Amino acid sequence: MPQSTTSRAAPEIITPAAQSRLDALSLKQELEGVKLAQLESLAHLMDARFNVPLLPVPIGLDTIIGLIPGIGDTISLGVSAVIVMGARNLKVPKRHLIRMLGNIFIDWLIGLIPIIGDVFDIGWRGNLRNVKIAREHLDAHWAKERNVALRG
Repeated sequence: MPQSTTSRAAPEIITPAAQSRLDALSLKQELEGVKLAQLESLAHLMDARFNVPLLPVPIGLDTIIGLIPGIGDTISLGVSAVIVMGARNLKVPKRHLIRMLGNIFIDWLIGLIPIIGDVFDIGWRGNLRNVKIAREHLDAHWAKERNVALRG
């Protein structure tokens, strides 16, 4: 019978000090993860919460509120700003925050154009774009922190 060609990785040996650092880091990341999940939930509500017959993609409150002439897009801008401020509180770097502000500015500006802005809202999904930026940054940051904690 042929031998298996799969090999098992050796178990990772972690010192007690490194384990303590990892435990503290894990708690911090869990708290940040909860905050990020709340931002993602708000973004989903704003951009993709409701399925509408005859529309190929779900819409969110951003699209619905945007139908109110004059103030709808400005109300949505305020909710979008909450997401950006939440990312700032999670220490997302300024370069990412600037991209996020650009996303909500584009959403707001084009949203002011009757009908075109409403159609644009369906496809742009600026809030989901913004939480994706925050998620990608935090995932990379958490991986880097874990490596630092292991090396001590």
